[in-house]
Amino acid sequence: MARAGFTDTEAAMREFSRPPLDAVGADPELVAMLAQVADPDLALRGLGRLLEAVGDDGRRQLLTALSSHDAQAVRVLSVLGFSASLADHLVRHPEHLADLAADVPQHRPDSDAIRARMLAAVGADPAAAEPVATGDPGQFLTALRIGYRRELLWLAAVDLAEGTDMPVIGAELADLAAATLEAALAVARAQLPADAAPCRLAIIGMGKCGARELNYVSDVDVLFIAEPLDDASDGAAAIRSATLLATAVMRACSDRTVEGTVWPVDAGLRPEGQSGPLVRTMASYTRYYDEWAKTWEFQALLKARPVAGDRRLGEDFMAAIGPMVWQASCRDGFVSDVQGMRRRVESHIRPADAERELKLGPGGLRDIEFAVQLLQLVHGRADETVRLASTLEALAALTGGGYVGRDDGALLEQAYVFLRTLEHRIQLRGLRRTHVVPQAAEDLRILARSLRIRSADELTVRWQRETREVRRLHEKLFYRPLLSAVADLPAEGVRLSTEAALDRLEALGYTDPAGAMRHIEALTKGVSRRAAIQRTLLPVLLAWFADAPMPDTGLAGFRRVSDALGTTPWYLRLLRDDNAAAERMAKVLASGRYATEMLMRAPEAVTMLSGDAELEPRERAQLESEVRTGVERHDDPVEAIGVVRAMRRRELFRTAVADLVGLMPIRQVGESLTAIAEATLAGALSAAVKAVEAERRSPLPTRLAVIAMGRLGGREMGYASDADVLFVHSPHSGADDEEAAAAALAVANEMRRLLAIPSPEPAFTVDADLRPEGRQGPLVRTLASYAAYYERWGEVWERQALLRASGCCGDPELMRRFVALIDPLRWPTAGLTDAQVREVRRIKARVEAERLPRGADRSTHLKLGPGGLADVEWCAQLLQLRYAGQVEALRTTATLDVFDVAAQEGLMRDADRRVLHDAWSRASAIRNATVLVTGRASDAIPMDPQTLAAISQVTGHGPGESAVFLDEYRRSSRHARAVVERIFYEDPR
Repeated sequence: MARAGFTDTEAAMREFSRPPLDAVGADPELVAMLAQVADPDLALRGLGRLLEAVGDDGRRQLLTALSSHDAQAVRVLSVLGFSASLADHLVRHPEHLADLAADVPQHRPDSDAIRARMLAAVGADPAAAEPVATGDPGQFLTALRIGYRRELLWLAAVDLAEGTDMPVIGAELADLAAATLEAALAVARAQLPADAAPCRLAIIGMGKCGARELNYVSDVDVLFIAEPLDDASDGAAAIRSATLLATAVMRACSDRTVEGTVWPVDAGLRPEGQSGPLVRTMASYTRYYDEWAKTWEFQALLKARPVAGDRRLGEDFMAAIGPMVWQASCRDGFVSDVQGMRRRVESHIRPADAERELKLGPGGLRDIEFAVQLLQLVHGRADETVRLASTLEALAALTGGGYVGRDDGALLEQAYVFLRTLEHRIQLRGLRRTHVVPQAAEDLRILARSLRIRSADELTVRWQRETREVRRLHEKLFYRPLLSAVADLPAEGVRLSTEAALDRLEALGYTDPAGAMRHIEALTKGVSRRAAIQRTLLPVLLAWFADAPMPDTGLAGFRRVSDALGTTPWYLRLLRDDNAAAERMAKVLASGRYATEMLMRAPEAVTMLSGDAELEPRERAQLESEVRTGVERHDDPVEAIGVVRAMRRRELFRTAVADLVGLMPIRQVGESLTAIAEATLAGALSAAVKAVEAERRSPLPTRLAVIAMGRLGGREMGYASDADVLFVHSPHSGADDEEAAAAALAVANEMRRLLAIPSPEPAFTVDADLRPEGRQGPLVRTLASYAAYYERWGEVWERQALLRASGCCGDPELMRRFVALIDPLRWPTAGLTDAQVREVRRIKARVEAERLPRGADRSTHLKLGPGGLADVEWCAQLLQLRYAGQVEALRTTATLDVFDVAAQEGLMRDADRRVLHDAWSRASAIRNATVLVTGRASDAIPMDPQTLAAISQVTGHGPGESAVFLDEYRRSSRHARAVVERIFYEDPR
């Protein structure tokens, strides 16, 4: 018994030992037949129930039929041994056993025969499709379910026993769905009120029903189209009648009766979805699709076909929408819509099921279907041969037309058939809508037996092999054929024309397809090892570029890097062998100009892409030690500053990559950029001191320090931030004051000169305008001079500027003494007087009025707009000026830390703290993203569509979500402005 496949051998022996199954146990051939089904234990239990249900005469007939060991016997046992739900149906309706003896039609599927039987099941005339009589609606619905399950039983029995090909069973299930809808419509017509206006109603099958590739258990997607009988009829009344019919059809299929339910009818693909009218006229549909439809709606219409109701009306609908479908790839937003569809597919996967999802998981059915549909939309515009609804038929046409390689097409077909067949078995097992491969070993064993696969392990290996192959082909399908248009590739049955290749590139998001083709040609032409490896890499890289904000920039950047490093063995080996490094490189290159330009200056930085550890920001002490050591090795200050620049370029690239790939939140970006700036200033100071001392031929007669101000002092640097500083010096004991001042000034000027030498990397401007007397005052002062100035002349705004002052580089003791000098000024014990508070508010109002550029959109100005960076920072600074004298924890240079402390101390509401945190972080991230995308600083969000879209994506939004991105920023800044009004101008508590 165990060798025969029974798992509970003791229970099986007991069943065979008592009536009525003892007769079965006495027939060795019948026992052997039981051993061939997927689940012999389930078959034996089901057979026992069935023999008890049929009565004495029926039992004798059934045992006689089984003892014949013919096709009927195999079908009965196959059903009983796999589906408990269908066994339940047989127990309730043993008269349907006779159906399983029917011969398999020579021509399958026979849609007309299925339709006739379903209409007859509800008492309708197959010719007129009208019920023969009115009656109890529940009686009709029960009859509909019995008829449907009877047809399903036969299909499943033949499928399980004889292994029906998946395309055939999918078509038969779709035809059965269409016939069921026709029968449900006949039932609905019988229940229509006598005074209802006459109408024409067509039901359009969508999705798998429309494509004749339906699952055993699936929602049936439909559209309802209605028209009055003629021009003289009342159109509104006809639509009301049609809506009653459509609603009744949906309920007829989905309502639960004693015979269960059929399946839900889903009209969610209609215009405007669930919020749109259930039924529309032809004119309403065509107007919607012409003016408002999204790309995904045209993708859905690829599979549309009339399935029930007024056939002529359904065909007219198909003729009207067909031309629109095949022009969808020319519409604005096609690329972003396609990318959005791909993201939505992946977002619907439950994390717990991702590894076992046959439909939506990586390498699943949707990967194949999506790839085929996108290629149809792109190439069907010019090639009518690929305008087919069925996935397999469309794949065959794409392969025959040269849009998919022969080998790739064959592998995809094989994988699709296998995965769909496995999906069918999983659903048929419990007649439940699911696409998840079970985990239990016993369930896998039974599935394997139903598929005539020897073991659960063999099934798992086959399934995982197919999904890996699908994922590989999905990634290459759109892109490898592009290479054939420009490079001499081995013949694989696909050779796109230049025009077809350009169409495909444009559809995938490349704004300059001709330029992209030139780059592809340059990278792949020839017989060198480099060209061969790049022909392997490019299909995947092109896909990654297309998913990023700026595909053309990514491809152009890859060509430039490859030109620089293509002969370096480790470079191509890294990209070939390290998938993560290659993907990161594609994302970085296609996200904007900033990181790409730095990589062009130092292509060897590609090695940073190989792992997260390489993208960890380096500590300031480590960077400063590196530049000081490098400066010491060079007597020429220009060469010395070159060492500093190289460090800065490398570390900016490291930070930018970590930022772009999502490893670094905005505050950490600011910390990292600040550490780089501090190390840069320290290295420049060392080089300048060395140069001045060499020119003087003696050590400096003074100690010198650089004080960080603004964002540098707050450790909140952005990619384009200037380095705001003050220079302070303190002559050595006995030194001449004028000589010391001259030497200090020489060092400061040399430092600024070295950092201002033109170079290709991002500029680094040292700005000392926050010093006493601004640009009119001396660049360098002694500590005593600063003390005298602030005591006599210091104004509130200068105290405010000092809030973010901190020691940067130079003499440590001098930095400490400077900070000790300014602490009482910026954190006054008594806070601010009312007059000083009014002065702060007056200055802020003046800044808002005078500094915002003329014509700028205030709602998108990141710095000076309402709720922008300046608003938030002025709030933090006023809180410090007023309360830091008493609240020591407020004595910080970091903006967001001020709000955290203020909320803890009861100086502001926690809800307000969260609003200001969000506004400041969002504006800072957008400011940084603008630099990463454009390579230029901007305090306003760029509004040209391409740049805006790229910035939106870099900040974490999807393709096509620029409007959402702008709305979110405006909402965040609006909320922040309301908080600013309360905190800055009123009592914040």
